Amino acid sequence: MRKQTGFTLIEIAIVLVIIGLLLGGILKGQELITGAKVRNLISQVDGVKAAFFGFQDRYRAYPGDYSQAVANIANVTAAGNGNGRVEAIGIAATPEELLVWDHLSHAGFITGTYSATSTTAAAGAGTNPANPYNVLIQLVYDNVYADAGGSPVARHNVKTGNQIPVEIISEVDRKVDDGNANTGGFRGSLYVPGGVQATVKCWNTTSGAWLTTIGEPDCGGASLF
Repeated sequence: MRKQTGFTLIEIAIVLVIIGLLLGGILKGQELITGAKVRNLISQVDGVKAAFFGFQDRYRAYPGDYSQAVANIANVTAAGNGNGRVEAIGIAATPEELLVWDHLSHAGFITGTYSATSTTAAAGAGTNPANPYNVLIQLVYDNVYADAGGSPVARHNVKTGNQIPVEIISEVDRKVDDGNANTGGFRGSLYVPGGVQATVKCWNTTSGAWLTTIGEPDCGGASLF
């Protein structure tokens, strides 16, 4: 009679434990990576806002809008109109949403060197910093962000730029605000550098719930001042 061979219950149990540990390590690693991406994005937005208010405290004016920037900040090439708003391209005589990075970088409030002039008409790598997904961010006075009532009021805000996975942008909202894209200090935003807006696809426009189940990789948000 042939002797039957196979795994014992103890051997099977050991294999299952090892598989469980491997899966747990993979999931934990993914969680750590996601957490790092979320913290990186939050840190960038907070850093921009801190630079904005630091500049305001020093010069008693907003970066980008500062009318005496050329006279008082070395290597700045253009000044704003001094009306208290960092205005978008096409609204102010100078593109203040680009000048803001020129003023902040030359005044030493952000790393890197950015420049813009009165004839600059579009955002680019030399005018704007980028988010961790290599998409340009924006600091501007406008109402291009989600709102529960459907009619957002214009405010200064920092837009993260797009190409951010929905699970990252939604977690940012949960950590810094209320987790709702339509309300609070952090909202969903369709801003894409160059003025072309994407289709609403990362949050429910009625409830404000982030659509994390669809795994959308092209999302963005706006942190309001």
